[in-house]
Amino acid sequence: MTYCVGMRLNKGLVFMSDTRTNAGVDDISQVRKMRSWHVPGERVITLMSAGNLATTQAVVSLLDERTKAPEDRHPSILEAPSMFVVATIIGETLRSVVMRHNDEGPAAESLFRASLIVGGQIKGAEPRLFLIYPEGNFIEAGEDNPFFQIGETKYGRPIIVRSYDPAMSFEDAVKLLCVSFDSTIRANAGVDLPIDLKIHERDDFTTVRERRFERDDPYFRRVSEGWAEALGIALAELPDFRF
Repeated sequence: MTYCVGMRLNKGLVFMSDTRTNAGVDDISQVRKMRSWHVPGERVITLMSAGNLATTQAVVSLLDERTKAPEDRHPSILEAPSMFVVATIIGETLRSVVMRHNDEGPAAESLFRASLIVGGQIKGAEPRLFLIYPEGNFIEAGEDNPFFQIGETKYGRPIIVRSYDPAMSFEDAVKLLCVSFDSTIRANAGVDLPIDLKIHERDDFTTVRERRFERDDPYFRRVSEGWAEALGIALAELPDFRF
């Protein structure tokens, strides 16, 4: 399983993904689920994936190959005129990879399904964030849906819903996402550290801000322990129940 979050802020975009992948309790490994493309001074794009690993790796490989040798029927995301077109290209690529397995039985398509979050900015346009479904269609983040989750979403969603603010700083957004991931890790063995972080600041096409939180990362540990302590204090201060 996995857990990925893409968040839209006034200041830009924030991405966070775990690295746990497993095919059973005795087959657990670590795989990066975040991939970025960067043209200095012109565009920055980040993609996160959840679902069948073979499918997501095939999609990323195809996108990489097309950045080196684009064709009319297979355009490159590095030449797309807008992030909407980038999402369209990636969605069509995902759909083609999933549909390739249709001849392998009635359940084959579901076995190879995957979901993607893609976001970024092209110079002269606003930062944009999209959630791409296995069928290749997608929706865009806006004021009513300012963040997307894929993978094991339910455990980490409540903290984001309660605390998200589009005007928050990147530092506060990272803190919030660390709590969301900590809650998910504690509730589901299919999600675990290391965790990858990437930040796209609005109109900044030169600085790449990224970080990996390893299993023994001191900041993540302090956030985890501090959140557990704060919850205990808050619970103790709530009104006592009386029969």
